[in-house]
Amino acid sequence: MDLRFRDAAPTEEERAAVDALLGPPATAWEGGARTEADLRFAARSEPRRDLLLPALHAVNDRVGWISEGALDYICRRLTVPPAEAYGVASFYSLFSLKPRPARVLHVCTDLACRARGAEEVRRRVEAELGPAGLAWQASPCLGMCERAPAALALEAGDPPSFAEYSFADAPGNPGSAVPGVLAVRAEDQGESTAGRGRPGVPQAGQPGLVLLRRVGQVDPASLDDYRATGGYRALRRAFDLGPAGVIREVLDSGLVGRGGAAFPTGRKWDATARQPDHPHYLVCNADESEPGTFKDRVLMEGDPYALIEAMTIAAYATGCAKGYLYIRGEYPTAVRRLRHAIATARSRGFLGDDVMGHGFAFDIELRRGAGAYICGEETAIFNSIEGYRGEPRSKPPFPVEKGLFGKPTVVNNVETLVNVLPILERGARAYAAAEPKLFCVSGCVARPGVYELTFGATLRELLDMAVPTGRVRAVLLGGAAGAFVTDLDIPLTFEGTRDAGATLGSGVVLVIDDTVDLKGLLLRIAEFFRDESCGQCVPCRVGTVRQEEALHRLSRRVEDSDLVLLREVGQAMRDASICGLGQTAWNAIESAVDRLGVFK
Repeated sequence: MDLRFRDAAPTEEERAAVDALLGPPATAWEGGARTEADLRFAARSEPRRDLLLPALHAVNDRVGWISEGALDYICRRLTVPPAEAYGVASFYSLFSLKPRPARVLHVCTDLACRARGAEEVRRRVEAELGPAGLAWQASPCLGMCERAPAALALEAGDPPSFAEYSFADAPGNPGSAVPGVLAVRAEDQGESTAGRGRPGVPQAGQPGLVLLRRVGQVDPASLDDYRATGGYRALRRAFDLGPAGVIREVLDSGLVGRGGAAFPTGRKWDATARQPDHPHYLVCNADESEPGTFKDRVLMEGDPYALIEAMTIAAYATGCAKGYLYIRGEYPTAVRRLRHAIATARSRGFLGDDVMGHGFAFDIELRRGAGAYICGEETAIFNSIEGYRGEPRSKPPFPVEKGLFGKPTVVNNVETLVNVLPILERGARAYAAAEPKLFCVSGCVARPGVYELTFGATLRELLDMAVPTGRVRAVLLGGAAGAFVTDLDIPLTFEGTRDAGATLGSGVVLVIDDTVDLKGLLLRIAEFFRDESCGQCVPCRVGTVRQEEALHRLSRRVEDSDLVLLREVGQAMRDASICGLGQTAWNAIESAVDRLGVFK
């Protein structure tokens, strides 16, 4: 792709998709019809590079792929050099810069699905549709782990449609259900298929739940239902306490981030609120891409107003007038429900210029990711929202000082934010006495799903609720970036898992029994990190490839030299990578080699 425009023309459909988002072009300099005035002077609107990702989505959603003419038109509209826009469009796996069918089936081949028969599904899909690349493609984790093995069909159009498939209940083997599924069009299925109405919460309706108490019990589209079950009580108390009082409650509660880093939430909020530079921004990290993680998806689909209320409280405490909810592109049901909830809350006075009549202005803009695991890193989200490649930034400066658009920014994930509601409803001391934590249980269990426990419960207690289907060989805690453990009496706390050489991470609990090909699972982890590395730093870009190559050789024949190389590469990535992706790419593989003796 050249730095200059190549005068490729968009189709009428592509132009209409972009204009529906940006409005009609004002001048020929922005891609409109040339007038006499355009020959006398050049006039451009203010550049809006931050709309590049939504504009790419607009074309990809309508047509199914992004042509050179469409990309040129987007660049003229937004004043972005074509080469830079190409770099952004080619960064994300859900976009295509080559012609492809309107309907594409994404077949999950990641950890939870692989443990439940995804390889058989993939082989049957390939037999039905041909080689991967056009009508279907293998996909990293789709966040549907409780319904594994799973697939997602995305169909371009106006409007686009989707269908979520689960092969979990197929008789015989999961692949036997493939032909019937392929005969069904996404537009015929609406919001979901197999598993429709299942909230993904085996505990749904049980007394004592805190974060999951509404999921599966109330209509997620109804603001009235949300308010009737205690919704917006926390925000009212926040207004009574004032911004400093809210931060003090969050600090006293001891709440730490639930995305894996476990940084104290109150300290982050306090540091942002104290920054003299304005405006401040709030970013909700809903780009839940860690394989085996789906708790945020369940919360967003089942209780969307809780997230909106929690974001409003966070914004009030930290002085933010604008919030961005950055959500995975593979979560179409959550996107639809949140869009509806945001619009409803705005129309009812719970968002906007005067929230609940308290003179506080706050609104939320939903931004969809497009298939990039690295965008779960907090600074990579900033680049993605701003219209750049989703690559991490070097720190310092930290987001609380210079984050989104170079301004102080507070970033929290969905589970972290939703925890703020019971803190304000019950008080910091009562919350800390029985602090809830969500766990995503999948793999070889009879009752997969999101479970809510209080900190301190053991891994064995959690698995007794999920009911393993065979002899537990190991449990992967924390996802692909986590570690395998064999001691089921580990307390599920940050300290307990750390002492065991593991991590709670994002709450992944993937159960492995003797039926799972562990070598194949490790290869999948290595392939995942190879594919998802942004390529910005050498240790990660090269190390993830070398790691995969060594595992391929070890899967055929065990050589001590390859084991030594694997350790050296893993340590180099851990020590020298600039972000968590490279720093943790060796963790699960190291634990499998040392604790499970995979290559002995």
